[in-house]
Amino acid sequence: MSAPYPLVVDAMGGDKAPAMVIDGLAVALERHPGTRFLLVGDEAALTPLLARKPALAAACTLRHAAEAVPNEMKPTAALRLRNSSMRIAIDAVAAGEADGVVSAGNTGALMALAKIVLKSLPGIDRPAMAGIGPSARGDFVMLDLGANVQCDARNLVEFAVMGEVFARTVLGLRSPSIGLLNVGAEELKGDERVRQAAEVLRASHVSPLFHGFIEGHDIAAGTVDVVVTDGFTGNVALKTGEGTLKLVRDLLRQVFSSTLAAKLGYILARPALERLREWLDPRRYNGAVLLGLNGVVVKSHGGTDALGFAHAVDLAMDMVTHGFNERIGAELTQLREEAAARTAREQALANGNGEAARGAPAVPASVSG
Repeated sequence: MSAPYPLVVDAMGGDKAPAMVIDGLAVALERHPGTRFLLVGDEAALTPLLARKPALAAACTLRHAAEAVPNEMKPTAALRLRNSSMRIAIDAVAAGEADGVVSAGNTGALMALAKIVLKSLPGIDRPAMAGIGPSARGDFVMLDLGANVQCDARNLVEFAVMGEVFARTVLGLRSPSIGLLNVGAEELKGDERVRQAAEVLRASHVSPLFHGFIEGHDIAAGTVDVVVTDGFTGNVALKTGEGTLKLVRDLLRQVFSSTLAAKLGYILARPALERLREWLDPRRYNGAVLLGLNGVVVKSHGGTDALGFAHAVDLAMDMVTHGFNERIGAELTQLREEAAARTAREQALANGNGEAARGAPAVPASVSG
């Protein structure tokens, strides 16, 4: 952690802010004792809330913000609110006062402000939204979840690298497997950009981790630890998964309340159902991350509670303390060096110079550049 504060927190974002944010931050402080936070929001609203939590008050520096970004505000309008809690929080990261920001506010506004104010890391063409979800084999990370509707091969390769580092940093996986979401697992399936991305990944240093193409059913099956796709497909998959989980919960509720025998069955099955509920608790997976920016940016769900917000803070702290962005920089440097070496071999082969160039895969200009 290089900045005075590991995290700056937007206290006014979320359906139940600022009380939910303060309660969640108090939980997070218990998990990260000794940490100091820069807290941004309405001083008049926050001061009495902090007075009830002396330990948290001692760990926070409060910075007043006269405005908050409404949930319904368009990103273009949010960009003009220079004194909003969200803008001041992101500005603090850009100024080097904090390494990351957590907000439960307007998603579109947070993405727009973060991209414009923080800008992309060197070598990253586009940031990506990533999230964690449950599978049959454990947690997985998927990106992009909606930040980029259209992507080229270079974007997908960068998403794969960022996702792999995220899985090692946050999920604690030593050798996370990577899969490109496609319409089939066969090598000839999919459009040109997906096939080009797969070709580059197979020739890169992450090749041992690259599983290849996966299909939609592989996400829940846990076939890979990192699911890579464009933002359009990723967002559809995310919302489909959320809807399916809600359907299952509603159906279970109907089944176990339909008859007296079913109610008795629920009593017998309750311990197992409680374990299932804890495993699928959306608060465990709260916190989408905008990867590829000059700073850690975590978006908490606006409707979450204190425990969910604490998880989003945990997520941001993991990324900051484990030097996520520094690891991304090292991975991208290696990727660029590999691309330059392949280009040199291909040019040598084209000039008739080279046994060394034989077998080198062609690299799209968008990736090697």
